[in-house]
Amino acid sequence: MQAHNNEVAEIAAKVRSFHDRKEAFRIFHGSTNSTRSVLLRKGNVVDISRLSHVLHIDPQARTALVEPNVPMDRLVETTLKYGLVPPVVMEFPGITVGGGYAGTSGESSSFKHGFFNRTINYVNMILGNGDLVKASATERPDLFFGAAGAVGSLGIVTAVELQLIEATKYVETTYHPVTSVAEATQKIRQLATDSKLDYIDGVLFSLHQGVIITGRMTNDETNNFPIRHFSRPSDPWFYLHAKDIASKTNPTAELIPLDEYLFRYDRGGFWVGRSAFQYMYTPFNWLTRWWLDDFLRTRTLYTALHAAGFSTPYVVQDLALPYLTVDDFIEYADKSFGIYPLWLCPLRQDCLQTFHPHCTEREKDGTLKPMLNVGLWGYGPSKRDAFLKLNHDLEAKLKELGGMKWLYANTYYSESDFWSIYDRKWYEALRAKYHATSLPTVYQKVYTNVEAETQAIKESWLLWFRTLWPLSGIWGLYAVIASGQTLLAQKSTWKSIESKDSLKLD
Repeated sequence: MQAHNNEVAEIAAKVRSFHDRKEAFRIFHGSTNSTRSVLLRKGNVVDISRLSHVLHIDPQARTALVEPNVPMDRLVETTLKYGLVPPVVMEFPGITVGGGYAGTSGESSSFKHGFFNRTINYVNMILGNGDLVKASATERPDLFFGAAGAVGSLGIVTAVELQLIEATKYVETTYHPVTSVAEATQKIRQLATDSKLDYIDGVLFSLHQGVIITGRMTNDETNNFPIRHFSRPSDPWFYLHAKDIASKTNPTAELIPLDEYLFRYDRGGFWVGRSAFQYMYTPFNWLTRWWLDDFLRTRTLYTALHAAGFSTPYVVQDLALPYLTVDDFIEYADKSFGIYPLWLCPLRQDCLQTFHPHCTEREKDGTLKPMLNVGLWGYGPSKRDAFLKLNHDLEAKLKELGGMKWLYANTYYSESDFWSIYDRKWYEALRAKYHATSLPTVYQKVYTNVEAETQAIKESWLLWFRTLWPLSGIWGLYAVIASGQTLLAQKSTWKSIESKDSLKLD
């Protein structure tokens, strides 16, 4: 803790110096699972990348005190030693605790527990004037709930206390084939009322084929369900395995080790990793997936995506809609984008003053109605003008249907359109109250400045070089190798960190 306190004091002093000089600054985390472009990130920087340790596990209270840059796989690996696991775990191992809080993390357990921030007891934050404060549901609740989803625009998180639940050996996973969009959404909505379930998501492979997947934490092996693995190079990608089952008539059940279930979409990044095969005209089969496995984990894919500039022509959008309109949206997406598979994930709403997706519909008891997340990930039109128009149309259709999008992805709203969706008066009052005006606003952080990026490419031969096929892909591969973001390097790094951090856990 002393090392942590020293690091926090150093960061706070730097923030205070910027505040005293009335200079704006931004935060450097050391990694990102955002798909927004990094081309235009300049200016004063506060580096918090060293805040990446698990500080304390309390088995009796079932809590974990961690720094913000602790990634999900590191967190789960540590808590499992105590027979515990976070209630909401983001499906990508490299997503960090701080990212889950400052962003919007709705996962397959969010129908039950809500967004990731709902599993947090409190956060420690450095405000824009350098003050260190604590925020929770009872202490500075406006900051605690307001900063959740505000993409780091209200302060710097330095520590998070997370709730934990009892871990099990397996997740009993059941696949329910569906043959229409209506059946899929009705099935999810029905299953989300089952208190015995711990996880629910779904995959649509077309308008007429899909599978809804439920999970129940268990230690029971007496049902003789097969045990299935998804982490080894020889294992199938999870979505391909689900697609095989989707062609069957009756539900199919199997046991998946808990840690492998939590990160079941890591290999292939759900299915967007297949796009790398399309881009390089490489056969997509079990042999090539096995041979290239080290390069097809999500950490590697994100490194390549940013280095190659693929976040610009690629559609990576998560949208949340009320159940009443989600079928209409999927039909629109089918006609306008033709992208499959689609990911479906039921969400328990958070609150109305938030940057999380939300809608105002309420149940009879007054609680906010649940929403359904649709993951739309795939190639868009190759021509830039057509790509931009399609994304603008997507944002307009989403607003028309009462939906909202995740802000980790490219956002094309004009500033007036953006603030017609979110509560600007509430947000700016929070910014003023907590001295956050030296930080970029939410809109400044998420807006895709197409004109500025185009100009940057024109002025730099290296950026222009990265737009050419197949040079951009080769550059992305080089960046992966140069950064050491292969699976073997990751394993070596974690073993080193584990040996150093073991003394800090008590």
